[in-house]
Order: sequence, then structure tokens, then C-alpha cells
Amino acid sequence: DGMGGHNAGDVASGVAVDTVANFFRHTDSEDATWPFHFDTSLTFEENRMIGGIQMANRSILHQSTMNPAQEGMGTTIVVLCFSKTKPLAYLGHVGDSRCYRIRSGKAEQLTRDHSLLSDFMQAMPDMSEEKKQSIPRNIITRALGMQPFVEIDLSRVDVQRDDMFLLCTDGLSASSTETELHAKIFEANGDLTLACRLLVELAKAKGGEDNITIVLVRAK
Repeated sequence: DGMGGHNAGDVASGVAVDTVANFFRHTDSEDATWPFHFDTSLTFEENRMIGGIQMANRSILHQSTMNPAQEGMGTTIVVLCFSKTKPLAYLGHVGDSRCYRIRSGKAEQLTRDHSLLSDFMQAMPDMSEEKKQSIPRNIITRALGMQPFVEIDLSRVDVQRDDMFLLCTDGLSASSTETELHAKIFEANGDLTLACRLLVELAKAKGGEDNITIVLVRAK
């Protein structure tokens, strides 16, 4: 999700998607060279994810410094990668784009927003609702394209048959509760394309005018 209020946010988000996808294609080969240190304490999939996101960060920063019209551009990112050998999924994210897991009748948020509001809530969990409302919700504290190296939150989650994973921008998550998200997915009765359409309509109906991008995956 390109950063609102910054130059060429749409360009930055496009570069991120293309770079990560190309990196995964490139590292499918055993003969591939890795541009970053391979961390032996992490799995191959986790190294791939970190490498792809760092490469995207580097590409965005390089492009923004070479083109004055794109100076300062940045984007959030959330990446989901499934293990080929274990019932596990790996999550990497920067910014406030989210991943939810839908299981046993509820949606559970698996990522923590890198935002001013989220940082305040983590530091002060008993914060009043009035105080929460006073903090701007659109200020993110991490993004791709801001610094030569970006800190990536990485996590592992177990995967069960028929789990669904919802990746989305804040155009959806900022306007909808976890209960509402699950209700729309349940309403689609297993049709993932319909579920995505219902979620977009939900965000729009609640006044969402921001980028509403959704990926919905079911584990078989």
C-alpha cells in the first residue's frame, strides 16, 4: 500500500510486488546467488522472505533517489509464504498492511501494525478510548523505501486444513472489525472471489476511500 501524501506511492507499491515476486522466482534455482547474508538460524523460506523484502526496499530507495518526481516514495508490505514440507506459514511485514487467519469461526489478526497508534497502544495497553481517538491513525512508523535497511517483523504460524489467510491494506482493516471480516467471508460460503468482493463492498459501505487491496488464501 503506497504511502498516502507521498510522491509516487503507487509506483513504490508496484516495485515492491514485482521485486519480491522476481526474487522468489530467482531463488527457486539451487544455483542462485543471494545478495544478502543467509541466516542459518532461519529456514530457507524465511531467508527468502527477508531477502525479497530487503531487495524491494533497496530498489524503491534507489529509484526514488534517481528520479526527483519519485523522491520520498514508500510503501507498506505483507508477505505470506507456506512451507513445502511442514504445516507452517511464514509472515513478513512492514507498515500497517495486515494478515488475519480465519479459523474455527473467527478472524485472528496475526500482524502488529507499525503505526503511531499501535505503538502507543503497546506502550499503554490501558489507554482510554478518548485518548485513542486523539492519535492520528494514518501515521506509520515503518515503510519500505525510507532507509537503506528496513526492520522486518517475521513470524511463524501453524496451518490447519481449511484455514484461510486474509492479507489486506488498511483500506479494509481500518474500517472493519474482525467479526465483520469473518461474517463476510462466511457469507461467501467458500467462494474466495466472492468473499473478496463482499469485503471490498463492506469497506466502501463504511466510508472507506483508501486503497482496498485483498488477497484471500485457503489451505488445503
